Formats: sequence, structure tokens, C-alpha cells
Amino acid sequence: MTKVFISGHSGMVGSALVRALKLNDNQFQVITRTRTELDLCCQFSVDKFLSLEKPEIVINAAGRVGGIYANNTFPAEFMRENLLINANLIHSSFQHGVQRFLNLGSSCIYPRDAMQPLVEKSLLTGSLEPTNSAYALAKIAGLEMCRHYRNQYGVLFHSAMPANLYGPGDNYHSKNSHVLPALIRRFHEAKLEGLQEVMIWGTGKPKRELLHADDLAKALLFLLTIESPPDWINVGTGKDQSILDLAKTVKSVVGYEGKIVHDLSKPDGTPVKRLDVSLLNGLGWKAQISLHDGIESTYQDFLEREENGTLRI
Repeated sequence: MTKVFISGHSGMVGSALVRALKLNDNQFQVITRTRTELDLCCQFSVDKFLSLEKPEIVINAAGRVGGIYANNTFPAEFMRENLLINANLIHSSFQHGVQRFLNLGSSCIYPRDAMQPLVEKSLLTGSLEPTNSAYALAKIAGLEMCRHYRNQYGVLFHSAMPANLYGPGDNYHSKNSHVLPALIRRFHEAKLEGLQEVMIWGTGKPKRELLHADDLAKALLFLLTIESPPDWINVGTGKDQSILDLAKTVKSVVGYEGKIVHDLSKPDGTPVKRLDVSLLNGLGWKAQISLHDGIESTYQDFLEREENGTLRI
């Protein structure tokens, strides 16, 4: 049985990976640790853990994440924590003989003005989006570390770049969440309070590609079956929609009947962000969960967690 350590297992992506791996529990032994049990920002703690557990595979789903507000407000923390997590896990995995390290990047690491859709080779060819450059630089460092360790030492360390993610267990913080969970919470509370309108940031014109966390988990398990994967590969649906259209979909799913208005004092962020997923599709994997179905199931999860007191807010 293959021992797999999932960092960040309690987050949205990590928990999706745990669910997916446990469907194959005759093949994988899943290892997890909470933040109080393992400080990923401490090299000594990571070294000690990996030397004792000796996992054959490490999937790095840990990191400090957030939307435009969080990235703008705490860039130092976003950069420092993500740099430390990546550096500690990658180097210690190499030192302790981890056979395969699968690192998660992000679609925000691509240059702001890169040609759409975003292809893997456009990485590091231009300036980053200023609103999340600190986070993006830290994630780029992780990708580059994996690439250089692979080239220099022959280890199978590689990365996947997912589109904007959503799904069960998302973070619904009123200021620090990403666009979809922020919209779900906003429309839900407006419905309960009988508000006449819901405000969305900016013009609503920027376009985003959204990928369900369960689809990402399946894609990552698929990548583990590839004997010689690319150094980094995009994971997404290959489809995008405007923030305004996304808001309209959430409004419909939640059942809110008021109107949508715009706060033009807030930034739009990157104008367009859609991944070219032809490389992954060519290997034999495609996303399965439609956006509407994914939002419906995510909203149901939101309601259940709100009722039982486990909602991340």
C-alpha cells in the first residue's frame, strides 16, 4: 500500500484529495497532520515528520490563500508563509527519499497580460497582476524548485496549476474569501435579510474559469499515474465566464430575487484568466462537473455547514 502525505488536508483542496484517495483505500494509505501537529513553516518539524513517516508520495495542497482583499492587505504574510511551506516540503522530501512530489501552483502565477488562453510556456514571460504578485511569486518559486530538483537530482517532483477553485469546505470569510464563496455568502445573507440589492466588486466584466475541487482531486490522481509528467501542467475546464454572469448564476441557485449593483471603487483584478488545458486533455483527462451543478452542490454544502456550525467564516 502506497503511503501518501497530503499537506493542507483540512482545506478545500486537501479534503477533496482525502475523499478521492479513500475511494481507493486498498491502494493508498493517507497520512495527514493538523497545523498544531505539524508546522510546515518550520524546517526542523517537517524534517522530523518525513523522517519518521517516510511517505512515498507527497501532495502539497497547503498554503495561505485568499481573494483580492486578502492578497492586497497581507502581501508579506502571503509571500513568507507560502515560500516557507514550499521550500521546507520540497527540500525535506528530497532529503528523505520521497519518490514523488506533486506540488499545487495556481493560475494566478501567469503574467497579467499573457495571451489567452494561458499556456504553460507563458510562465515567467511578463509582469504579474499587482493585486496578487506576492502570492504568485511564492508559488512560482515552488514550481521552479520542483523543476530544478528534478533536473539536478532526477527526482520526480512536478506541479499542477489549477484554475480558480471552489467546492465543499470553501472559505466564506466576508473579506478574505475568493469570488465564488464571497458571492454565495453575499446572496444567501441578502436573501435571509430581505435586502433589495447585492453589491459586487468592480465592473463585473473580468472573466474567470472555475474548477470544482473534486474535479481537481481526480485530475491530480490521474497525474500520479503518468510515468513522466510535464514539469507543470494546467488543470481546468477550458471555459470561463464574466464575474457578472457568475453572480447571476449564484443568484439563481440561492433563490435571491433582488438586483445586482456594482461597487466601482473596488478593483477588477486580472481582466481575463482562462487556462489552455489541451496538454492535460491530450494525456486523457477532462473535467466532468458543470459549473451550475457544482455551484448547486457547493451551496448545499454551505447550508449544511452553516447549520452544523462547521462553516469556515
